[in-house]
Order: sequence, then C-alpha cells, then structure tokens
Amino acid sequence: MQFSKIIALFAGLAVAAPAVTERDGPSGHEVEIRGFTYGGNGCPGGSVGSMLSTDLMTLTLIYDNFIAESGPGIKANEYRKTCQANVKLHCPQGWQFSVFKADYRGHATLPKDVSGSAKATYYFSGSSGQISSNKDFKGPVDEDYLKTDVFGVESTVWSPCGVEGLLNVKSAIQISPLDSNKKALLTSESTDLTFKQIHYLQWRKCTKKA
Repeated sequence: MQFSKIIALFAGLAVAAPAVTERDGPSGHEVEIRGFTYGGNGCPGGSVGSMLSTDLMTLTLIYDNFIAESGPGIKANEYRKTCQANVKLHCPQGWQFSVFKADYRGHATLPKDVSGSAKATYYFSGSSGQISSNKDFKGPVDEDYLKTDVFGVESTVWSPCGVEGLLNVKSAIQISPLDSNKKALLTSESTDLTFKQIHYLQWRKCTKKA
C-alpha cells in the first residue's frame, strides 16, 4: 500500500525575539530555494514528488513510501524508516536564518503495548549545531497526528554566513517492540518547506565568529 499525503514543515519567524523585527532583516524576496536532494529507506529514489512555488520560497515534498510497519508477513527491517532532505537555500550576503517552527502530519495505527516515535533533526552543513525533536505514541491508537516543533531563540541552529546554506532535515519513524502477531503502522506523509522572512524566518546579522 502506498501513501501520498502531506506533512507540513515550516521555518517560522521568532515573533517574540526583541532583536528580530521586520525592519532589521531583509525584505524576504532575496531568499530562494535553489534545489534539493533526498535519500533514505523511507524515501528511495523516484518515490518523492515535489512542487516549487513561483516565488522560489516554498517547496513541497510528497512521499509514497515513508511508512514503518510491523506484524504478520512484514519483514523485520520495515519497523524503522528514515529520510533526509538537503535543501539548498540562497539568502542575502551578511545575514543568517534559522528554523523556528516545524509541523508534521502522519498516521499511527498501533495496537495495545506497541509504541511508536517520530523524530526530526535539523542542522546546516558546515555548522556543528543541531536540534532534534521527538513525538511518542503509545498503543492502542488509530488516528492521524500533527507533530509541531517550536524552538526558542536560544536553541535554534543558524545557517553559515554567506549567500547559500544547505539545510538538512533528517526524519525518522519507528515502531517498538516488534510483535509478529500484531499489525502496526506509522507513516510520515509529506513535507512543506516554506522560507519567508516576514512569516517563516528569523534573522540576525553575521558576526566574525558566526
């Protein structure tokens, strides 16, 4: 069975940050998505559809095979799936941006005594900082879910200074413990990446140490 639905991932504006205002940052039109790659056993080649908005600031990835399963007739290695998206972004010289908010949507069907987890890790290539979030599920459950990550200003990871940055988003879904007699399912269905300064980015000026 294939699934082609949507998990929403947004890079959000830190509205409450006193040092970040609309006047302090670029207009937002200088930000562009220049391309992306993906890989993992949850998103093998050819299994991800994509749409890029005309303003080059919103990228939608649609997954067919990001599904973790366990139970009768299912191979043992299907219990955990991962997918890493690498998104090349162009931003104005002398500024940095960071992920602030991320929304994920999927579905969990887990019997009693079976658990699941959905994890996301964010980092920029060339930077040592990273941040992760996790949502846990405990069966019995059979429902769609929304996972929202909200990061405070003190915990965000910043892009390297310069005109281009590579944002890496690694997602993982997992079921445990494995029970060959119980059918379990956990999906991660799509990703919507949007980069706009006014609503979806927080900015800061580069420093010599940044």
